[in-house]
Amino acid sequence: MKRIILPAMIAAVVIISGCAKSPALITASSTSVRSDVFQELKDGGPIPLGYADLRITSTLKTHKPGIYPYDKNKAHGTTDFMLLLNIDGQAVRIKGTASEENIEPRSLRDPEAGEGIRYRFQKNLRLKSGAHRVVVAIPDEEIADEREFNLVEGSNNSLVLEPMYGSAIGKQRPGFYGLTSFSEGIKGFWVLLNGKPM
Repeated sequence: MKRIILPAMIAAVVIISGCAKSPALITASSTSVRSDVFQELKDGGPIPLGYADLRITSTLKTHKPGIYPYDKNKAHGTTDFMLLLNIDGQAVRIKGTASEENIEPRSLRDPEAGEGIRYRFQKNLRLKSGAHRVVVAIPDEEIADEREFNLVEGSNNSLVLEPMYGSAIGKQRPGFYGLTSFSEGIKGFWVLLNGKPM
């Protein structure tokens, strides 16, 4: 029994400490301290020597505005819901395209089934090749994730942010533990660079 409780307690401490540092990381990452790290691209074009291109995409779902009367996050379901990106001290807020969505469950574990708002975020950047530190955050959810990556000179790269939704409390069924739902909020990201988890 002790062997089971100890790992669970360690995991809980890691999750809590990660959540506790998110607001501080969001505050530190919200303001640019540099402006020479990346440039936003409208058209690709040839990549100059010493540089690489990075396409950032994310699609996620939230509940509609006004669903929960005591929702502290008033940006849910509105155009104010944004993604924050900071690379090496240069910050940019990415506004997503929003659309209403109501999908039928594709399986018993479908975290995006139901009526809500689908957001699609995308930004194309050009930055120097080499090592970089990135912070991705959703300030309204008070979540932030920090990663390091390396870009090869002349390469086209894809950074995909997949949402981790909260646990669907009260909806668990025997044999289906760990069910999540977009209606429980976003708790973090799976970050993939060129299809590989970071």
